[in-house]
Amino acid sequence: MEFRMLGPLEAWHDHTAVPLGDQQQRFILVVLLLQANKPLSPERITEIVWPDNPERRTLVRGYINKLRKTFDGTGAEIERTATGYLLRIDEGQIDTVRFDRLREEAAQAQQDNDQRRAIELLREAVTLWRGRFLEDIDIDRIGGAEVFVPTEGYHDALGDLAELELVTGDYRSARDRMRRAVRTSPDHQKYAELLMRALIAGGDGAGAIRVFDTASGALAESGIEPGTVLRNLAERARRGEPGSSLPSRPGAFTGRSGELDKIAAAAAGSDERRAVWISGPPGVGKSGLAVEAAHRLRHRFPDGQLLVRLNGFTPNVAPMSVSDALDQLLTDLGVPAEQIPDTVGRKATIYQSRLYGTKTLVVLDNAASPDQIRPLLPEARDCFAVVTSRKMGEPDISEHVRLAPLPADDASALFQRLTGPARVRGRSADVAGLVKRCGYMPVSITIAAALLRKHDRWSLDYLIGQLDDTGAWREDGAAIHASYRQLDADQQLVFRLFGHLPGPDVDIVGAAALIGRDIAGTRKLLHDLHEVCLLEEVAPERYQMLDSIKEFAALEPASTDALERLLDFYLVTLADAVSVAYPFDRTALPSVERESPHSLRFARDDKALAWIIAERDNLMAAIRQADPDRAWRIASLIWRHFNTANRIDDWIDAVRSVRPDDDYGQAHVLYRLSIANDRRGRHAKALDLAEQALESWTRLGDVPGEAAALCAIAVSTMQLGPHEQAARHFEAALAKYEQCGDLRGQGHALSSLGYINEQHGRYELAVAQNEAAVPLLRESGHLQGLAHALNNLGANQQNLGMLDEAIPHHLEAHEIAVELGDMCVAAYALTNIADAHRLAGRFPEALHHHDLATKAAAGLTDAELQASLFRDRAATEKDRGDLGAALRLYRSLLDVAAGTGNRTHESLGQIGAARTLHDMGRHGEAVAHWEAAESVYRELDQPQAEEVRRERAGLTCACGQR
Repeated sequence: MEFRMLGPLEAWHDHTAVPLGDQQQRFILVVLLLQANKPLSPERITEIVWPDNPERRTLVRGYINKLRKTFDGTGAEIERTATGYLLRIDEGQIDTVRFDRLREEAAQAQQDNDQRRAIELLREAVTLWRGRFLEDIDIDRIGGAEVFVPTEGYHDALGDLAELELVTGDYRSARDRMRRAVRTSPDHQKYAELLMRALIAGGDGAGAIRVFDTASGALAESGIEPGTVLRNLAERARRGEPGSSLPSRPGAFTGRSGELDKIAAAAAGSDERRAVWISGPPGVGKSGLAVEAAHRLRHRFPDGQLLVRLNGFTPNVAPMSVSDALDQLLTDLGVPAEQIPDTVGRKATIYQSRLYGTKTLVVLDNAASPDQIRPLLPEARDCFAVVTSRKMGEPDISEHVRLAPLPADDASALFQRLTGPARVRGRSADVAGLVKRCGYMPVSITIAAALLRKHDRWSLDYLIGQLDDTGAWREDGAAIHASYRQLDADQQLVFRLFGHLPGPDVDIVGAAALIGRDIAGTRKLLHDLHEVCLLEEVAPERYQMLDSIKEFAALEPASTDALERLLDFYLVTLADAVSVAYPFDRTALPSVERESPHSLRFARDDKALAWIIAERDNLMAAIRQADPDRAWRIASLIWRHFNTANRIDDWIDAVRSVRPDDDYGQAHVLYRLSIANDRRGRHAKALDLAEQALESWTRLGDVPGEAAALCAIAVSTMQLGPHEQAARHFEAALAKYEQCGDLRGQGHALSSLGYINEQHGRYELAVAQNEAAVPLLRESGHLQGLAHALNNLGANQQNLGMLDEAIPHHLEAHEIAVELGDMCVAAYALTNIADAHRLAGRFPEALHHHDLATKAAAGLTDAELQASLFRDRAATEKDRGDLGAALRLYRSLLDVAAGTGNRTHESLGQIGAARTLHDMGRHGEAVAHWEAAESVYRELDQPQAEEVRRERAGLTCACGQR
């Protein structure tokens, strides 16, 4: 027997259609199928089929008997149980169940990297759909709210299938499949995205633009703008050229033909190791070879060429983290900063998904180790990576190319190309001797040639003499030493200072601070070093020194005064940038009493934020190398940026070694560490850190600091359970904020008190407190706090049934959060909107906003947010009748609560699971959850404890027995 609901309702036996009777009988069958192998009472069937006609209960038995006769001998049996009827059947005979199982198997195949198998399974799954779900049954007329429509699963399966077809290069199948899907759902952005990608892969950019225009028109009818992905694809189609972050091609690249051939062969091959690893000593030309190879391979990788410098062996600079490398790669791939998650796993997932279906080349320059680059290697079969490192790669991840110094003839040819043939005509033997003195190393040869070019009166013999005068220097460093000797004293000083830069590069203003000169003088000095190839200009007036040269430059001790000037420049400029980019946080910033004549001042928040982002790596390096006082101030100042950008773990890693030497510094660092740990769900640790911060600020008599610490203590206390104790801390903080006139702090404390009162059922008071908080936060310019308060206000209004008033507040909160790039707050707003739709009985709209909230939260590691998403979606699934989904979500909520120690979420998970199990008739299991919920509510001293007791007292089943 085979039952089909993915289209018109059908039943088949021995390849023959089975007649199913009239509409009422068919719907009773649907109800039995959706609850297969589970008992259903006649009252429940009547409630679903005839919700307004309970007297029709007497008809159920007759329809059941007719179905029994129809199924006689087919293997499907309807049994009479003590409580009603049960359809006994192998659930695999129901197409909705088979569809779900095929999707699960496909997901497992993808986890096992068996993309072909996943495609086969998904193709089988989508072919089960013959039309709309139960399209010949009037679900709305006869109780459709009780029926779960699995259409979203079909959309997901269809999208996953097309995605995999693009990954495996079958863009024609993806194109044809998505063209049909877009025709029926022109406003489905994912469908439009996949079709555009397939068309672009097939060279039909004009067709992709037409798809974008059609989707834009369809979305406009609902007042929706096309998403970033669609806009990026349209721009790519219009541009007709791939994106590239490669530096310009080495102008005088010479030799390495064998290595280039090996790289090209690896890129063209079918080896599962879609990478080549170039290793060799410093100065041998690894980066130059990688860039040259990448330019030669551009035609094979038309979708883009990306390059990220990993600083694996850059002196004084920590290797780039995998997280930061993924940030750069995702940015180069067009992912907006606000959509980049904060966990390596989610970043890697988005990175790999962006590469799927493309032919993209990725250059990973100066890798520290195989572990650093594993998450960065493209998994898509049509992509390829070129890795450079001083270390050898591992054979399981790449083809290996080991670079030795240039062959003598190639080394001579390189020198001649760099100097011009006229200077060395007829001197091949001398050139051969010169490049030998350079150790046949490309970097040294380039520097020697630059010396000869700069000094037009030098002869080749004179240059050779300069190299000979380097004495005990090894051959591959002779050219650097000779070039250094030709610098004047100021140039030599700058050269040495660059050897001790705390970060990977420096801009013209930072260099001026380091050197202690004005901008004009600094510009000339940097130009002089760039002219003789001792510095590289990586962006307009931003310079770095190649690692092999930096090692030479770092041999002499650093100038303490110079490094302090640079650190003061960073510190003073950062203080101004943060106060402009995040004006609401000014009162919480540490004082900066140092001065820097080169420090920058910002009139616009976008310029301030751009500077912070450009200098972020240098600032993090400065924290690690600065003295304690400068280190903690830089760390505290940059905290707000990392908090808003959801890069909490990166900040925590950077401040591990920060050791402030006074109460003032300790208080600032401890306070921010408390917030960071609380956001990561480590509430007990956060509470301890906040209490230490309060002790330091109390000793200092710092009232604003005491208020901030009290708020942090209250937040962690609230998460751990004692709400009344948390409220007392918030009230104490509010009094101190009022004492010092801090509007932002007052708004935060009031909104938090509103949240606590909401948890205790004091909704009118909660609304009043949040209504008081909103104008304070708006006036203070604290947009992030304003978004939180608007969310809280809307949630309280929902509790009072004020749904029409609540939704606009959530929408404004979402708009603010998206503008700030705070996807955590955005996700909270979306799940609150879903709650409002659920309470209004608008389940499709609720599910849509739950999906949007889940997407907004993708990759965030905020445990409290994840718990809220589980809780809210569980309530929607329960209210619309999908009790199995609701139970799974409530159990997920309990898992998160167990990990974080959040008693509020524990209580909500317990009561939700209890009510769901009760509705499922699983009363024995429900009892334990009822008792746990009541116990937690009593521990929290919340009125819900008595409500639960009364609710159970009114139940006649086992759940009500005490």
